[in-house]
Amino acid sequence: MDLNEIVVISGKGGTGKTTLVASMIPFFEDVIIGDCDVDAPDLDILFEKTLDENREFVGTKKAVIDQDKCIHCGKCYESCRFGAITEDIKMKTARCEGCGVCEFVCPVNAITMVDGVVGNLFVSTTKYGKMVHARLIPGEETSGKLVSEVRKVAKSFVEKENIKNILIDGSPGVACNVISSITGATQAVIVTEPTLSGLHDLERVYQITQKFRLPVTVVVNKYDLSEDMTKKIQDFCNEKKIELGLKIPFDKKMVEAIVKKEIPSLYNKELFENIGFFEFIEKLKK
Repeated sequence: MDLNEIVVISGKGGTGKTTLVASMIPFFEDVIIGDCDVDAPDLDILFEKTLDENREFVGTKKAVIDQDKCIHCGKCYESCRFGAITEDIKMKTARCEGCGVCEFVCPVNAITMVDGVVGNLFVSTTKYGKMVHARLIPGEETSGKLVSEVRKVAKSFVEKENIKNILIDGSPGVACNVISSITGATQAVIVTEPTLSGLHDLERVYQITQKFRLPVTVVVNKYDLSEDMTKKIQDFCNEKKIELGLKIPFDKKMVEAIVKKEIPSLYNKELFENIGFFEFIEKLKK
């Protein structure tokens, strides 16, 4: 069975990416769900779930100082370029980048590098299938690694349960976590808004997808807030030969659904029928 891994991304946060993914999930009968927005995960809020697994995720190694061995020579303090060691030779663990220089320069072996926990990875069961999601500890810099782990675990369930589809709520932006979200995926859906910055972000994230030769579909959320900007987005899609798969209008019922922790496509099914949402889903299923 050929794997169909759909990753929904956006050039920035707040475009409606997670709302779209949540709306899509009930219409995939055969799916594993992944939330790769590890800096601000909230896809699971809309789904009743049973937590099956919660494990710590180790990202980089962190320096630990054995104060009994330390002779306070100051070499580690002088060598650290990240300000992770104070002048009185105390560790600021949150600032440690795991480079290991302090361990190397210590003359009495008072510093060792140990595994550093940077977040948690969860596996939950929902009525629509398994959900793999994670949360990065605020301030940690290894979101790309955690995103890769979410996708790795999601794919393990695909192989184990012989499931065809993986639906990923990807990371927003254009940084390494986005690259980790889309590497090896089958297709990408880019969600944007009808603003000048929305068009700019669309152009940037589209460029990244093309480095991986990913088929792309664009969704314009709240398209009716600016018909002029929506037209410019359509022109960009036509120029690049990108499919404009969906235009979602601004609707107060969408907000109501989220407030009530309801899935928008089930809460306001008539709207989704009118905009061709279900035809859009069928195309993504291939």
